[in-house]
Amino acid sequence: MNIDAMRWIDRYVGVPLCATATPLVRLWHRAFARTPGSAPRVLFIELSEMGSTILAAPAMQKARERLGAELFFVIFRNNVGSLELLGIIPQDNVFTIRDASLFHLIWDTVAFLFWARRKGIDTVIDLELFSRYTALLTGCSGGSRRVGFHRFHQEGLYRGEMLTHRVAYNPHIHIAKNFIALVDSLLVPEPTQPYSKTLIGDDQIKPPDIKPSEAARAAMLRRIREATGFDPKLQRLLLINPNASAMLPHRRWMPDRYADLIKRVLANYADMIVVITGAADESAEAEALASGCGPRCFSFAGRTALAELPALYSHAVALITNDSGPAHFASAARLPTIVLFGPETPELYQPLGASQAIYAGLACSPCVSAQNHRKTACTDNACMRAIGVDQVYAALTDLLARRIGSDSAFVP
Repeated sequence: MNIDAMRWIDRYVGVPLCATATPLVRLWHRAFARTPGSAPRVLFIELSEMGSTILAAPAMQKARERLGAELFFVIFRNNVGSLELLGIIPQDNVFTIRDASLFHLIWDTVAFLFWARRKGIDTVIDLELFSRYTALLTGCSGGSRRVGFHRFHQEGLYRGEMLTHRVAYNPHIHIAKNFIALVDSLLVPEPTQPYSKTLIGDDQIKPPDIKPSEAARAAMLRRIREATGFDPKLQRLLLINPNASAMLPHRRWMPDRYADLIKRVLANYADMIVVITGAADESAEAEALASGCGPRCFSFAGRTALAELPALYSHAVALITNDSGPAHFASAARLPTIVLFGPETPELYQPLGASQAIYAGLACSPCVSAQNHRKTACTDNACMRAIGVDQVYAALTDLLARRIGSDSAFVP
């Protein structure tokens, strides 16, 4: 479905449904609540952002280690690849929802309610920021402990009163720490208002470590060689991801600036091969960019499955990308990554691994947030135009100077 249609449904259908569901969920909870056992069955809900799945990994690990929990997950079907990359949740414990049409959404929602009860879910953690749809999934899941972000005294953002553990969303700390705060609410000995009054240090948000097998690396190297003639003994591989999700096209840096950057890299690094990555529906745009940048620039858009990206990243020296899912996948694969931010802030969404954010910090930026459901009124993304080619090229040259050989780790 179109993202604006989903926002409309979430607001004009979700609000009355949440109001109706609130007393029903409370009555059900009093009559049929399932008491969590010593090894709770914890369901995480994160539907729409592939990168957020990576950012939620520390919270999932903490739930497993501190609660002794068996983990489950609900996600939109077209984003499930990001969850498979992590390898944290068994396939049988993942439920996918199709969002291609309203019919599929309704059908899979009803199927989820039966699935959650069949799996014996007793605890639900809603990772979404004030989505009414996920609030309904949480409230109707059958879980006796239901954790999520609550608006408290904020106007708007109403999504019923179906949570047992209401956590204060903090827009001043990294989103990965906010996710951990949801898990922390289940660890305190006594109820508190609001949850979670804990100190979450940077040591708690270490990135997951995604490593491809040697067989996967070898197979990917053969494909790169066939497509580009790349020789890892003589050349280095730079990846460029010029696109961003359709949910927020304002995050895209200008194609002509990517072209200028690539041409400058190829002119000054005779050993560099540039590969443009992207999804299948971005292949035409990627091919056009590659064809205009010279003989050592190639498009790989649409040629790799999501699960194959770590193998591709393992052969590269760096990735330059807009703020998007690949930034988080690459950092988790330990690939040094330069991320261009505009409508959102790196203070909340910078990848957890070896990443460097470039952010102009205009007075209007960030313009998307939990409070506006990530829909901006902006028609001119000056925040991205404020990032110059010189600035990105300087960051890249500095990064390359801190690497020792093409296969070495990033040296901060």
